[in-house]
Order: sequence, then C-alpha cells, then structure tokens
Amino acid sequence: MGQPADNLVKNAVGRYVPEKVNGKTVIPYQGVGRYKPEGQKHAPAIPSYADYPSNGDKRVSSLKEALEKAGISDGMTISTHHHFRNGDVLANQLFDAIYELGVKNLVWFPSASFPCHEHLIRYLEDGTIDHIEGSMNGPLGKYTSEGKMKGTGVLRSHGGRYQAVQDGEVKIDIAVIGAGCADPFGNSSGLYGPSASGLLGFALADSQYADKVIVATDNMVEFPCIPWQIQGNYVDYTVEMDQIGIPEKIVSGTTRITRSPDRLLLAEMTADFCEATGILRDGFSFQSGAGGTSLAAAEFFAGKMREKGIKARFARGGSNKYLVNMLEEGLVEYILDGQTFDLEGIRSMRDNPNHVWTSPFTSYNYHGKGNFAGMVDVVILGATEVDVHFNANVVTHSDGYLLHGIGGWQNCLFSKTVILPVPLFRDRIPVVKDAVTTLCGPGELIDVVVTERGIAINPRRTDLIEKARHSRLPVKNIEELKEEAEKICGKPSAPELEDELVAAIKWVDGTVIDAVRKVKV
Repeated sequence: MGQPADNLVKNAVGRYVPEKVNGKTVIPYQGVGRYKPEGQKHAPAIPSYADYPSNGDKRVSSLKEALEKAGISDGMTISTHHHFRNGDVLANQLFDAIYELGVKNLVWFPSASFPCHEHLIRYLEDGTIDHIEGSMNGPLGKYTSEGKMKGTGVLRSHGGRYQAVQDGEVKIDIAVIGAGCADPFGNSSGLYGPSASGLLGFALADSQYADKVIVATDNMVEFPCIPWQIQGNYVDYTVEMDQIGIPEKIVSGTTRITRSPDRLLLAEMTADFCEATGILRDGFSFQSGAGGTSLAAAEFFAGKMREKGIKARFARGGSNKYLVNMLEEGLVEYILDGQTFDLEGIRSMRDNPNHVWTSPFTSYNYHGKGNFAGMVDVVILGATEVDVHFNANVVTHSDGYLLHGIGGWQNCLFSKTVILPVPLFRDRIPVVKDAVTTLCGPGELIDVVVTERGIAINPRRTDLIEKARHSRLPVKNIEELKEEAEKICGKPSAPELEDELVAAIKWVDGTVIDAVRKVKV
C-alpha cells in the first residue's frame, strides 16, 4: 500500500519527497518559476473521418458498450470531471460498469472527488482501481491517509491537472464526460437539462487530449446542441442514460454567506484591509470562493463599492448568486467564470454575455503563454493551516488526515495580492503554526493572513505594510499571532505519522512540493 519512504530528496522548500511516484520518475519542487519544461505538447492519435458515422450519430446503447468500443483494458487511466460535485451519479455508474467488465488496476483521474464517491472504495479494495490522481475530499482522502490505497495518490491543482494532460505527464486512455445536455454527435453543454451544472471547462483537457472520449447525458437533444462547451469533433461515443447527476446536490439556490460572528468579522476585516491599502479602487479585479467567509467578503466589497461609487472591471468565479447580483447591479463589468456554484450562476452564464466562460487553460495553466490568475488584483482564499513563514496547507488537517482537494487554490496564488482570512484556531487547535503539516503553497506567494485577533502581512510586501501602518487595522507580525493562539489553546502536538508515503502533492508546474504520510491508526 502506498510506497516506502526511501529514495527521498529534499526539495527547494526543505520537504523530503520521493524520486519516483507509482514507478514514474518525478521532479522535486525547485522554487517558484525555476522549473522550465522542454519538449512538445502531448497529442492523441490522428483520427479518420472514415471511422465515424457519416450521419454524425455516435450513440451507443450503454456506458458498458462505449467502454468496450473504446478498448478498455487493465492498467488504463480513466478520467472524469467534478462538475456534478456531490451529486455525481455518473462516476459511480462508470466504475460499476468497469467492474462488470472485469477490468483491473486502473488509474482514476478525476478533476476532484466528493463524499458521494465513497461508493468507489469497494473498487479500490478489489483492485479495479489501483490509485487516484486527483483532488480527494472526505472518505476517499481518509481511506488514502490510512494507507489503504494500493498505489500512491497524486494531488494537483485545477491548472496543474490541465498542465499534466497537456504535457503528457498523464496520458488519458478514456475520458468520460458527463453533460447536462448533448447531441448524438457529442456537442455538449452544462447549461440545460435535469443535470445542468453550468460550465464544463474542467473536461476541456480531457476532450482534447484523451485517446478516446465518451460523452454521457440524461438529456439528449437533436443536433446541434447550442451553445456547445465541448465540441463533438473531439468525441468518439455518446450515451444516453436515465440519470447522471442528482440536481439538488449538483448546485443549489441556497449558497449562503456565513452567519458566524467570527467569520463575518474575518470577512469585514478583509474588506477593510483592501480599502485601507488602496486595493479596492475603480477598475480593480478580485476573486473569492463559494465558502461562507469568502461570500461575506464579497458582500462587504459590494457595500464599500456602492459607497465609493466604484466598480470592478472583472471578477473571477466560481459564480454564485452574490457575484451575479454584483454583475447585474453594475458593480462588476464581467464575470470570468471557471465553474458554477448555484442556479443563479447557471442562469446568468446562459443569459448574460458579460458572464464569460473560461477553463483551466485560460485561467490557470502554468505551462501556457500566460493565464488570468496573475491579472487579478486580489484573491481571497481559505487554508487549513498557515505557518510563520506564510506557507499554507489546504489538503490535510493538523492530525495529518487528507480530507480536501487543492482545486484552483495553488493557481490563485499568482494573483497580485493573496489574502487568507482564517480563524486563529479551530476546535482549540491553532491554525498558525511553526510549520504546516503539508506544504501546498510557498509563503513567498501569500501576502496577508487575516485572523479575528489581528492581521499579519508578509514582510516581503513592504508596500502593504507601509499603507496599513497609517490605518486603524490591528496589524501584528505572524509570530505574535502564533503565540497568541498557543496561549489560548496550548502548543499542539505533531500528528502521529508513519514513514509510508500515501500521496504526492504537485506544484503548478508538475514538480513535487510535498508528500503525505500514512496516519497511525
């Protein structure tokens, strides 16, 4: 299970990482911007028009038949995407079908997993799936942390996943794309149908680079499916199914701002900091997530923007009803959207030309000729831990358990100002530590840590320190915050971990920034 902790090398942030992962040689993290790739982009085999139906109808009778026609065999890499979130039925049905075919030792390559994928633990146990290369949430992360997965997990950011496929680091044998709406040719959209999920941008790399591409939908429409987000010219087979997603678990109309007084205070302090340091100005740009604190920060932004009579040029999404309200009120000129978190986001994406579709290629791919992330003035992110060097962790907790994915978090660190509003402690465990359990983002890219008991600014950001000096903000150094947390909660003991490596954490350029070790149970 996992892999022994031998043949380790120290990388540029002092973490010991393996030279090989699942038998493949990997490159240790070398520092921000230090590793420069060589060679050509990966490309799938050249197809022939003569091998596909001239009438454009690529439908087959079942997912199992599509897999058989795609040539599924032992040891392949099978990809899915996470647009259905915790309402994903398709990935579970996919591996049910694979199990019936008797195929073994597969690599599952999702853009993320969710608690609903606990169903797949049986296939990890019986050898259908060897290991997962994709952000792991909840039960699958716990299963991995306890050393139960045969192979070693690999976690990447959204942009890192696109980079890995583009560069040929991961070769997808069969991609299975779930679409809320599709036509028999394979043109697909997430904007309509009972399993509508919004954008299908996370499946873009899969459609372009996989050897075989299967589109599954529970809403097959007559050609052409307009507007299409996945082009049928990339698709080999289409399948109409009874249900591929549970609507109320895919998106909801109830994405909510936090009601916690402490979290609201964090959000207000974040907005106050951006106002005091001049970040909040006419024409600025921002990104915030769909968590309660981030939503609240965006609402505080909106209030200050109304007062000042200013508007943002663009906001990066995940979209939600609060961001949509800002767009429709005129506080934001454009939403550049990567995924859709609620029903209002889907409606706006479908109807408003200023609600723009993006993908990890345009937004986050580090091996491209630029991306949107570096153009964003301020991004508001979460973290499970931060250390006194401003390094941050988003995948494990202080007990060492791997319970979260990376998502777009690493990619967003290249924004002009990165702010982490985090509580000083959770469940009486300090969030600010001497060293994070798992290092996901280097401190040189993290600018500000906002806690309810003070704001720490990275010493590298002398410009922000100077601007904040003349404000009433409770600015402290990060060591003071750590000491204050320890006075309240005590100094936490280190997690009990074994030597065995259960997962590797990739940086945005494909290098290994850290490794996750098995938790003692």
